[in-house]
Amino acid sequence: MKPSIPRPENGSSPLQGPGFSRRGFLQLTSGGLVASWFLPAKAFAALEAVGTGVTPRATAKNAILVFLPGAPSQIDTWDLKEGSWTPEAFKPASFGPIRFPQGLLPKLADRLSDISLVRSYQSWALVHDLAQVWSQISRNPTGALGSVAPHLGAVVALELEKNRDKTRDVLPGFIALNTGSLPGSGYFPSTYSPFSVQPSSTGLTSLSHPDGAARFALRYSDIEMVDKSLRTGQPLGKAPSDMANFYTQAKALIDTPEVNALFSYSTADYQRYGNSAFGGSCLVAKKLLAGRRGARFIQVSLGGWDMHSNIYATTGTSLFSVAPQLDNGLGALIDDLKATPGEGAGKTLYDETIVLVAGEFGRTVGALNGQNGRDHFMRTSVVLFGGGIKPGRVIGETDPTGSRLLNSGWSGNRDIRPEDIAATVYSALGIDWTTVRMDDPIGRGFEYVPYAKDGTYKPVDELF
Repeated sequence: MKPSIPRPENGSSPLQGPGFSRRGFLQLTSGGLVASWFLPAKAFAALEAVGTGVTPRATAKNAILVFLPGAPSQIDTWDLKEGSWTPEAFKPASFGPIRFPQGLLPKLADRLSDISLVRSYQSWALVHDLAQVWSQISRNPTGALGSVAPHLGAVVALELEKNRDKTRDVLPGFIALNTGSLPGSGYFPSTYSPFSVQPSSTGLTSLSHPDGAARFALRYSDIEMVDKSLRTGQPLGKAPSDMANFYTQAKALIDTPEVNALFSYSTADYQRYGNSAFGGSCLVAKKLLAGRRGARFIQVSLGGWDMHSNIYATTGTSLFSVAPQLDNGLGALIDDLKATPGEGAGKTLYDETIVLVAGEFGRTVGALNGQNGRDHFMRTSVVLFGGGIKPGRVIGETDPTGSRLLNSGWSGNRDIRPEDIAATVYSALGIDWTTVRMDDPIGRGFEYVPYAKDGTYKPVDELF
């Protein structure tokens, strides 16, 4: 039976309605103060969270989410289906049991033995914004807690906070590179929100105050004196607490100027990653993890995949303009992760970093539409590698057209959903995916993966 999709329960929350009334406040406080609104981050992180006693894989220390908004065509990439529509330039070839468009993705074709493909993946929605958020928060955004749900990276940052070295780890745990708008920390404190950066060869120029370090120190001292009560007195709510966190994080970065080297890069390295903003972001992601200054979850985005028309065009935006950016960036990232020592003895950064490559849904199969493009389609594929993932695996099999699932390829014996992939990433990072936090704003109990505690969703263990 297909799992039900959670829907909003209008009227169930005292926060709903035209405003946050005194009665609503009393309803909340009578059951205990809501953590993220009235408690500082340290107290919040220590609040009760319960799981079902599962044993996470704990094969990885870091994660990279390569997000592809716009939705790439799975039958032209990870689940190649050939027909009269297939461009000759794709040069399809067999790599063991895998047919792959080596002409479109030549570097990844050479590295197929390093990655695993999940072809039984299916989205829940065909609206870009809805499906994009769903895949990043592992739940229905229109559900009861959808509007306050944190990004997967925020959950990872909170869970791995206990491992941070207070003197060494000055970087935020969650960093977003080359991204636009994305879900943040939700109801979690802003400490766990994404630190969004558009990489450049010069790094973060804002880390140096234009008037010098002495002048900055004086101004910062003045700020601390003026709003000291907001930082050290009785907590006044989420906004002042979040602002204090921003000050603290920014000051730590400015006081550690050497971290700027982790955000900058040489022309030669930039070229090796493909001379693109996406490639530069993959390069910075590797440097941030190799620098070991506190970053644990990094999202890198590459848009431009919404190809309803001219998907195979040789000019303009098409697979032939976007796919090479992905190919060059991911190819170099795999090589560098494998060549960079990890934290553990004999381990590489590839061994310790789980990488997920995913869009929000797929594209229609078979012949092209009337505009020589492909429209929205639920079924798609995702890619995982590193961090304990067994390389070279193919999970799931679709029919010759790619429209139906023939074999799910895993113990769930059904389509793999965003919730299952989230559970897989959490498990690799040593996080109990069945965790329920008892601190959400409406008192329902916030599940890291909805219904995981009941066994509805679970990690794809066949990948390990």
